[in-house]
Amino acid sequence: MFDFKTLEKVRERRPLVHNITNIVVANDSANGLLAIGASPIMASAKEEMAELGKMADVLVINIGTLDDELVEAMKIAGRAANSAGTPVVLDPVGVGATSYRRQIVSELLAEIQFTAIRGNAGELATIAGEVWEAKGVDAGVGSIDTLTIAEKVSTTWNTTVVISGAVDVISDGRRYAKVANGSELLPRITGSGCLLSAICGSFIAVEKDVFQACVEACASYAVASEYAEMELPSKLPGSFRPLFIDALASWSVSKIQAKVKIQESGERK
Repeated sequence: MFDFKTLEKVRERRPLVHNITNIVVANDSANGLLAIGASPIMASAKEEMAELGKMADVLVINIGTLDDELVEAMKIAGRAANSAGTPVVLDPVGVGATSYRRQIVSELLAEIQFTAIRGNAGELATIAGEVWEAKGVDAGVGSIDTLTIAEKVSTTWNTTVVISGAVDVISDGRRYAKVANGSELLPRITGSGCLLSAICGSFIAVEKDVFQACVEACASYAVASEYAEMELPSKLPGSFRPLFIDALASWSVSKIQAKVKIQESGERK
């Protein structure tokens, strides 16, 4: 089912990925997208959102560092993208941390149709209305399994959901997959999840099957992190970051297929 040819489509088509993202991760997200062959634009002025919403191949909205003006830009860009048929990805960073974040995500979900939502277990549990213990942007812990959370959010909001963690869970409400790859150093560098959201966006921009695009994006990303870790003389996050960008730049179908671990996939009855 997964042939991992989507990453080749990204290199061939160089999709324009419009990122409305946070100040912490903008540089790494742009460099990561460039590494895989996509074309990033990091823009948030509300005056140009309507135009960019129609111009870009995909819009990625990341709520990491919010303010009212940025939220207005997100809404304008999201509505323009929906009108133009452009896919939109939401990264609800730390949505459970404050009432303001919960309010903004609720407004965004009400006003914009999201093609995909990517976050950690705590963030998606908050959107699902499930009880979860988390601190800030940490994944936290809860009593409900991540696949159930993914399916609940997917069916409620008619979207494809990616829950990233030690095992990534992807669901479109009907199909599901679990990807068991990834370096233990990924959580130790700021913005690794944010970059994954942007890369999911670039895959969605060139592949009509959003579920397949998300599974292949997650698997390719996680496997690349494992190759980067293999090059490390010692497991230190500062050394890992540039090697990971290099691994993204040099990934290939054969490299992904050699190490990918699709733990489980299928259709829910």
